[in-house]
Amino acid sequence: MAEMRTVVREMRGIPFFLLQEYLEEMGGTVVSDDLVEGPGWIMKMTRMEPFRLGSLSIGQTRMELQIEEHLADDFIKRFGLKTLRAGG
Repeated sequence: MAEMRTVVREMRGIPFFLLQEYLEEMGGTVVSDDLVEGPGWIMKMTRMEPFRLGSLSIGQTRMELQIEEHLADDFIKRFGLKTLRAGG
């Protein structure tokens, strides 16, 4: 069995459905509302309480990735580029 790595991240400001779409673009299949599986990885997604900044409410998602060690660095880099947002 391959060595696995666990990576936990909290994402703000990207809609839950869009995160799922990004994971599908990376070869994943939505198994249930909170689980996406791909070759060598599983991503569990949990909706969190919105982040509040004054009257602004920003959606948050906790993402827990279980991934084969040899795939981890490339996956994290590619997913990071998909979720990169420019500030304004």
